[in-house]
This record gives sequence, structure tokens and C-alpha cells, in this order.
Amino acid sequence: MIYRKGVGVLLLNPENKIFVGARLDLPGTSFQPPQGGIDGDETPREAVYRETLEEIGTNNMEILKESEDWFHYDFPEELRTTLFKGNCIGQRQKWFVARFLGQDPEINIETADPEFKAWKWEDPALLVQQAVYFKKKMYGEILAWANFTTA
Repeated sequence: MIYRKGVGVLLLNPENKIFVGARLDLPGTSFQPPQGGIDGDETPREAVYRETLEEIGTNNMEILKESEDWFHYDFPEELRTTLFKGNCIGQRQKWFVARFLGQDPEINIETADPEFKAWKWEDPALLVQQAVYFKKKMYGEILAWANFTTA
């Protein structure tokens, strides 16, 4: 079994709040930043621009920081056989910090293949608290790398 390679972005507004969306395929109200897989020969930087556009309808952003290391999380046992056809035990991701250069009306989660049912700008200290349980540890590590503190 392998880890699926992907990317994620802490997309910041002028108040240094992070864009988070509530996934359509998860019950409850857990939130996460934009993230997704790396396609073929795509670089992580190319993937983060594509994924952000696919998930929130815009990639009007300036990358401020890229992680040298890969962060990872494991899928819970009950999801391993259904996610990605059971070929992956989890995901390993390159993370970015980026500044959103646009205005809120540019954000449109009703994309061709929507992933989010709602979105908001959130205080970074609340990211871990609002995440789905199996990503909490990784998000704490990402916030520490990005020099945000968790409350």
C-alpha cells in the first residue's frame, strides 16, 4: 500500500484568516483548506494552483511559502477500502502558504465538480479543532511549520 501524493494550501485573506471549506462527502461540519492530488508529471506548485481553482473557482493567489517536507495522514480503517479504490493507506502532501489576491465574490465553491458545501475565513488557531478527526494531527504539524499557533 502507498500514500497518495497531494498538495494543500493555507490560503490567507488580508486579516490572515485561512480559507476553509466543509466537504460535501463528510458528515457534520468539519472544515479543511483546499487540497488534492498531484496529476501525472505535475509539480506540486502546478497542482496547488489547479486544485485551488477546481475547488474554490479561483487561484488568484501569491505563494509565500512551500514546505520542504511532506506531511501525511492515514485513512481510518473503515475508509481504506473505499477511498481511491483501496489503493492507498493515506495521503502525503506538500503544503503551501499563499495570500489571496482577490475579493470574496471571486470565490465560487459551486464548481464543475464541487467538493465543498460551505466555506468561511477562519482563525488559524481553530483549524485543528474544526478538522475531521483523522487529519487533526497533520493540520497541527502544518500550522507549526507555517508559524501559526494552535489554541
